[in-house]
Amino acid sequence: MAEKKLEPQKPTPAFVGASWLALLIGMGTYLIGLWNANMMLNEKGYYLALLLYGIFAVISVQKSVRDKAEGIPVTNVYYGIAWVSVFIVLLLLAIGLWNADLLLSEKGFYGVSMVMAMFAAIAVQKNVRDMEAFKELEDENKSSSRALFTSKFLGQSDQTPNTDKKPSI
Repeated sequence: MAEKKLEPQKPTPAFVGASWLALLIGMGTYLIGLWNANMMLNEKGYYLALLLYGIFAVISVQKSVRDKAEGIPVTNVYYGIAWVSVFIVLLLLAIGLWNADLLLSEKGFYGVSMVMAMFAAIAVQKNVRDMEAFKELEDENKSSSRALFTSKFLGQSDQTPNTDKKPSI
């Protein structure tokens, strides 16, 4: 069976905007809630570290999955660590919220904000990578179109002559 190369799809501006907005809302509400929480500083640090570790973990998973899909080598160790990291973050968040002296609504607030931020980070990372791949594809198409135009209509090749050679006598 032949390997099929994925063709990049340019994300729509609406999807890009919605992804960034979801990331900002998810992280923003989590951080505002953390700032206003009546917790000790070490508890706030714990939840902040979970947010940052969680965002990093899901971006690593997204990158690993995408690399594998595009045929870029990814070690099983890194791939496994990325997935384990996501589960560890969610487990630590659940344990922390279970044991926290917070109202049930506050616990739900942190859980939903964290999951929203993590999901949005995946979407933003995908959009960034898709737009970069689409830009590279557009650049390739422009350069090949220029070369085709130059060779067909101007009778020139896209290769420049080598001027380093000395004329033979």
